[in-house]
Amino acid sequence: MHPTKKISSLLFVMAIALQGCAHEEKKAVSAPTNPATAKVTKQTTAPTPAAQPAQHVVNKQAVDRLKQMSDKLIASKAFSYHSKSAIDLQSETGQFVTFFTEAEVALQRPNKLHMAVSGDTPNIHLYFDGTKASAFDADNKMYAVSNTPLSNIDEMLEFVMTKAQISFPSADILYSNPYTVMTKNLTDAAVVGDSMVNGVPTEHFTYRDPALDWEIWIAKGENALPMRLAMTYKQVENRPSFLVEFTDWKLNPKLKASTFEFKVPADAKQIEFGTYAEEKAK
Repeated sequence: MHPTKKISSLLFVMAIALQGCAHEEKKAVSAPTNPATAKVTKQTTAPTPAAQPAQHVVNKQAVDRLKQMSDKLIASKAFSYHSKSAIDLQSETGQFVTFFTEAEVALQRPNKLHMAVSGDTPNIHLYFDGTKASAFDADNKMYAVSNTPLSNIDEMLEFVMTKAQISFPSADILYSNPYTVMTKNLTDAAVVGDSMVNGVPTEHFTYRDPALDWEIWIAKGENALPMRLAMTYKQVENRPSFLVEFTDWKLNPKLKASTFEFKVPADAKQIEFGTYAEEKAK
């Protein structure tokens, strides 16, 4: 496959839409071999000190602030935002290439969601009307509709990311309880300090788990909304990194029912979820 096409396909899989922290099944990490237990036949130089296990520290302020952010989102029966994201992917030449996307997101609890993505990916719309998920590629006139009954946003996100094999690097903030998802298998949490994101005073925090190193910038005070998020996928080849910034937050807006309804264009081709890359390559 041509390098550009290969990167574009991966970009679609990894960054089609949302911008937040990557929710994924955390893989177990094997413990490193301890040099102290290795068999030694002859020592001609000073022995290498045994590797020390990492000291994990979870700062209470970092965890409490993440909980406050989550509670702010949970308390909102509906919200919308605009996001800009960048992902760095390695091409076949070895050079890292940066791709940019923007998204408009609207959510209404417990079972309505719409995302419109544009930029270096195809122009993608994702709809959830309370019973089915639909994805539409406006550039290539292709769409897919879920066959499995879905009752809420959590189920819809799990379907799209597992059965449809589309990963949302920022889906965590859309779950019914973002805190529970974001702290799963958390090993470290730390406070970096004060920062500014697009003119908004924020607090900067870092977190780690076996699969991800990630950072979040949360607006100061009671507002407590996520303003920027960055992550590195430690268990993915070449450790791709992702950055997203959130703007134009609106809490409890009046959203029209039509926002979440997908109307099939007359000239669009229906495909199955999970076959997008193959269909697009035809």
